[in-house]
Order: sequence, then structure tokens, then C-alpha cells
Amino acid sequence: MNELDQKLLATFDGKVLRKDLLHRIKKGTNVPTFVLEFLLARFCASDDQAEMDAGMEAVLASLQDNYVKPDEANAAQSKVATKGKHRFIDKVHVRYVEKEKRHWASLENFNSQRIAIGEKFYRDNDRLLEGGIWAEVTLAHNAIEEDDYAFYIEDLRPIQISRFDFERYCEGRNEFSRDEWIAVILRTVGLEPTKLSKRVCMHFIARLAALVEPNYNYIELGPRGTGKSYFFSEFSPYATLISGGQATKSALFYNNARRKVGLVGFWDTVAFDEVGGIKVKDPDTIQIMKDFMANGRFSRGAEVIADASLSFVGNFDLSISQVVNSVEHDLFQPLPAEFDLAIMDRFAAYIPGWEMPKNSSEFLTNNYGFITDYLAEAFHYQFKHTNRYEEVSKRIRLGTSVEGRDEKGIKKTVCAFLKILHPIGTPSDEEFEEYVAYAVECRRRVKEQMNKRKPDDEFARIDLSFFNAQDREVVVYCPESKNALATQQPMRRQLNDKFAPERDAGVEATAASLAVVPSVGEVEPVDVVAAPAVVAEELVEQHFTIMYGDVGHSYESIIGPYLRGAKSLVIEDPYVRMPHQIQNFVRFCEMVVRSETVRKIELITGYDDNTQLQEIAEKFEELKQSLLELDVELKVNLNANIHDREIRLDNGWIIKIGRGLDFYQKPGGWFEIGANDLRLRKCLETKVDVFRA
Repeated sequence: MNELDQKLLATFDGKVLRKDLLHRIKKGTNVPTFVLEFLLARFCASDDQAEMDAGMEAVLASLQDNYVKPDEANAAQSKVATKGKHRFIDKVHVRYVEKEKRHWASLENFNSQRIAIGEKFYRDNDRLLEGGIWAEVTLAHNAIEEDDYAFYIEDLRPIQISRFDFERYCEGRNEFSRDEWIAVILRTVGLEPTKLSKRVCMHFIARLAALVEPNYNYIELGPRGTGKSYFFSEFSPYATLISGGQATKSALFYNNARRKVGLVGFWDTVAFDEVGGIKVKDPDTIQIMKDFMANGRFSRGAEVIADASLSFVGNFDLSISQVVNSVEHDLFQPLPAEFDLAIMDRFAAYIPGWEMPKNSSEFLTNNYGFITDYLAEAFHYQFKHTNRYEEVSKRIRLGTSVEGRDEKGIKKTVCAFLKILHPIGTPSDEEFEEYVAYAVECRRRVKEQMNKRKPDDEFARIDLSFFNAQDREVVVYCPESKNALATQQPMRRQLNDKFAPERDAGVEATAASLAVVPSVGEVEPVDVVAAPAVVAEELVEQHFTIMYGDVGHSYESIIGPYLRGAKSLVIEDPYVRMPHQIQNFVRFCEMVVRSETVRKIELITGYDDNTQLQEIAEKFEELKQSLLELDVELKVNLNANIHDREIRLDNGWIIKIGRGLDFYQKPGGWFEIGANDLRLRKCLETKVDVFRA
């Protein structure tokens, strides 16, 4: 235990946790960090090793007894029916069924869509209706045969601390220096700051900005596996993550039919994962998004005001050095076509995700940090109750190139840094200038890309600057593009082709020959810089999460593209035995047949004492014969010990879906939309990883 650990324990006794405990218990569970730490804080709030070991055993026992794994739903239902009641740890959702004029609850892993719930639970916890919340929930069995439900919620306690004292939090903060506080924040999210550069530490702090500053919109694009979506799926119970799928105006903003505000009215932060894959079918959605991002309000039959921040994170698969030196491409390349300049101009900051390290145990901390939920409550309090904009406006001085939205974005980024690092008191001049410089850089990165796209000079004033304490003007550059002429002086193709072709030719020649200066060791130099050849059909690795209730995901969309050139495949899935699971496998085989190249399918699946082996053998034999008529061979092997789920293609691709093929919710009825077309069927939450062997 080092000096900072001792100070943290002494100042925030009962609010801190040794983070290596989380790393040990996190493996093998699909439970968010704040849920696990809620349990660890209950059982392991000690610095005595023996007590911590006993606490770890208690946490594991609690998870074993109360957390339902997706493949144990039937056993969980039987447990409630047999015992009369049982307490579970799960994510709870509530939906209103209009034709029945009542609310029904569901647990993600309990496999029942009709759990009765009392009004007081969803009235006191309105986020149950929009995205759901993790909770300790006591389910009881309903023995009245005449009722149309078998289970009801007897008690529900959200997994979050019951009381938060902001004044006490601020008093504790005064005991630490600024750099010590940065270390505490990063260790709270599981990272060891001594293994990261100061610049990377600032990037991680910036990722938290949307959790403390209302109506703050930012974007981060970078390589896969750098934890871009972690803070919204794992860190805070006040953030929700939308993974791909369709972004509808009724879900996001306002449902006119139900006269009900969407996600932006219930969450501090709404994050869009894999932003490049967002499908926006209704243009009205984009217009409402523009209005909301501009001022936190919109009109859709009713005037709606909300505080939610929007975070957009996604993958960037091109060479950064090539893009900034390209006259054709820019760093907004992955965004969907519907995201026009008006949307981009509303980003307060663009975090350079390509400078972030890949997730690795090398960067994890074994020291103490806050219990995640405690820090999340501190951020939530500041999100709702503190405003530092006036303070920043009085102190900051920006240059003449800083225009309207530049100024607002820069100031809001600085406000976020003050809330995170200085919840009370003011930073020194040096610290304040550090935040301003970072905020200006992140806004300049936004403006540079818009300037490359715009055929006129609307966004040409990219040399954003501020005045320091010595009254000297400081122009801030983005490290990756400082010496890239194609970014600093982009061609005005539509205007200049006619009037100044010589200048454009000069820019192209210079851009093509320019060697890029690396940014603080983060961006590697290249010998020859040329515009990248973008191949639309190129297959890339993918790592994403399908969220509970998402639609738009089918076997065709997830697996289909990777079948190109494959002649055989092996699918391991322990749960292809129930009638609906075999039906899912039939749909999978239909998709494989349409690929026209696969000639052999091997299924390895599991069984137990309750499996009707003769019955499933008959079903598989029927499927085998129908596939043979299409010149496709099916081989089925049963293995009682199989557990992992993956699809291996002989072209080198591997697809892992956390729940296997059975990641769809059971429809409310077989005559509703989505009953037959899986693209319209609501999903259960699961992780998807597609990678080369």
C-alpha cells in the first residue's frame, strides 16, 4: 500500500476499494463493473487481507446464488416456483402494453416477459421504462391459477448507493493535489496512471466529460479494443449505450403516440457505440438531433427540454497519417452519410482515440480507487446541480478565430475538467491553461475536418487560440495534422477548379510528398503519404455489444459477409436442443445456403438429462436431408461438456456471439412484427466478436 492509497483510505474510509479484487472477479461474468463493486463494497470494505479473502468468497457465493446466467433461466423459474420467492441480481426492464392497459416487467436472463410489477417501483425508478436498471429484485411465485402471470416483483432495490454527501466529497478532495486526484480518478476506472503518459491521462479524463456536463456532445474515433464504450456500459448507472441498430426519434427523443419523452429525458448520457453503423431511416430524426445537440431542446408536437449529453464512439480503420495528408478523406470518414456538417459542428470535442492504448492487463491498477458507484454519484450530482460556465467565461480569453460554436464547445470542455478535477476551488493558472489548450485542440480537430469538407471558407478559421496568464496568444494545433498541408490548407475543389487549378495542383503535390511529423510519440511517421485506397467491401474485425431490446441484427447481417469464399464451417453452441433453438439453427442454415459457397456444416451442441435425444435427432435428420438436396452436408455431434460458443470458418474468420444463436427475445405473440423476420425481432444483450484466427 503506497502513500496515496493510505491517504485515500484515511480520507474516504468505506468509499474505496482495492481494484485488483475487481479484476479477479470480473473474469467470467457479464455483470457491469458498478454492480460487482457494489457487492465488493458490501463484503470487502477492509484493508485486512483475511477479511478481503472472506469477502471475495461471499461475493462469489452471492453471484452464484443470485445472478442468473442466460442458459439457466428455466432453473431460475423453477427455483422461484419451488421456494415461493428468490432474490436475483439482474437488469430489470418495464414496458407498458397498451392493449392490456398495464405494465409488465422482465429480467434480462429470467426469460419471462410477463412479470407483474407494482406501480410504486416504476414510479420511483423511471429509468426502468427506458433502458432498464440493474437491481436486487425479489421475485415471488403467483399461485393463483386464474391470473395470467406466474411471477411478480415483491421487492426491488436499484444497485447504487442510497445517500451521497457532495460537501463531504469536496472536503476530501481538498486533501489531494491535482495530480494525485487524477491518479485517484484513473485508478477508480481501473487504470494505473504511472503506466500512462500525461497526455493519455488527459484523454481518459476527457472521456468522462459527458457524465458531468449536461448537453455536452463529443466524438471519439479510434482502433478497436481501446475501451471507448466502457464508461457508458460499465462505469455509471446514469448512462446508457446504444449499440448499432436503428436510432429512432421515438426511442431517442419523443414518442408522439404515447406522449412520452425518449432516452434523452431519462439518462445523463446517451452513448452511440459503433456510430458508423447507425441507421437513420427517418430524416426527421437528424433534424431533431441537431436541435437537441444545439440547445438541449426540441419540438415534436410538444416542447421538450432535457439535459442528456450525447457521446459518439466508433472505430477508425484507416491510417491517420494518410488521412490527414489526403485531399480526399478526413477524420470523420466513418460517420454515416446522414451526419452532415450541421451535426459535426455541434461536437464540442473530438478525442483522438488512435492515441489510446489497447486494453491490456499491463495498464490495470492493483491500487485503491473509489467504489465506482460513489464516483458515479459524484458526477451525477454535479451534472444535475453545478454550473461552472460563468466561472470559466470570466477567466478564459480566446482568440479571434474562435467563433460561436467553437467558444461554447471549448468552454463546456473546460467546465467538465473543472467538475472532474476541481469539484471545489479553482485550478492554478498553469492547470487552467492546460485544460484550455486541450479543449481548444479537441475543438480544432472538429473544425479541421469540417473545413476539409466544405467547398467554401465557412470553417476556414481553424487557427484557434487562447491568451495565457502572460497575455501571450497561444495558437493550438492537433499533433497529427500540424504539418499536413492537405488539412491546414485544403483544396476548395468546387470553387477553385475553374479559377486556380495551379494552386490545387501545388497542394496535391506537396501533400503527396510531405512526411508527417509524429505527435508526441503517438503517431508514427511514414515515408510515402498518399490517399488511402478505400475498398468498400473489405472485411474487418468487429467487436461490439448488442443491447437488450435492439433490433436490426440478423444472422445475415452479423455472419453473412464473412462467409465469402468459405467452403465449410464449424459451429459450437451448447444450446441447440429446444424447438425454438433448432428453428434458429434452421434459419442459420438457410443463410449459409444463400452464400452459395459453403458445402459442409458441422454442429457441435450439448445435452443434459432433460434433453429428448430421440426427438432432436429426428429434427436434425430432417434438416440433414433437406440440406443434402442442396448439396450441403450437415454433421451433428453431441457433447455434454461443451460450453463455449463460436463459429469457425475455413477462410480464417471466427465469430463469437456471447449467447450463441439464441440471442433473440421471445415475441409477445406470434402475430406481431418480428415473429418471423429476425431483423425486426428484439434482441437480448450479448457481445459479438469477429476476428481472424
